[in-house]
Amino acid sequence: MTSTDAESFAPGTAMADAFAVGGLLDRYLLALDGEELDDAWAGSLFTADAVVAFPLSRHEGMEGLAQWHRNSLAHFARTQHLNSPAVVDCAGDEATLRANLVSTHVHRPGGEGGELFTTGTAVSGAARRTRDGWRLTRLSFALIWVDGVPPGARG
Repeated sequence: MTSTDAESFAPGTAMADAFAVGGLLDRYLLALDGEELDDAWAGSLFTADAVVAFPLSRHEGMEGLAQWHRNSLAHFARTQHLNSPAVVDCAGDEATLRANLVSTHVHRPGGEGGELFTTGTAVSGAARRTRDGWRLTRLSFALIWVDGVPPGARG
């Protein structure tokens, strides 16, 4: 890495900001697969007015956000979320992001249908620079394809 390369990642530069915003999506998705989703987790990723929209439900605001995620994941024994690198566009203290996501959900034993529910999803979002660093203001997930039976539709 040359000094010019290092300078492009200096705090406050567009490249550093884009890296930080993309990292929020990475941290979010990795946490879904096994970390404790509590208020501290939510506060480290989202603004107080954040909106998260799944294809069948959405949540607005910080209050109850971690619990909403825990309830959504409780349908499954395990999950794995694999995302592409995020394309991030920064404009001052605001940013947008786009990425692709493949999510594999392992159903809990006992229902009818297959063991797996897998989706291909387009992710879009927005972030804002706060006094605590970049935080997500919006995450939206739009289904591109589905394989398997979603929760609630199994026997």
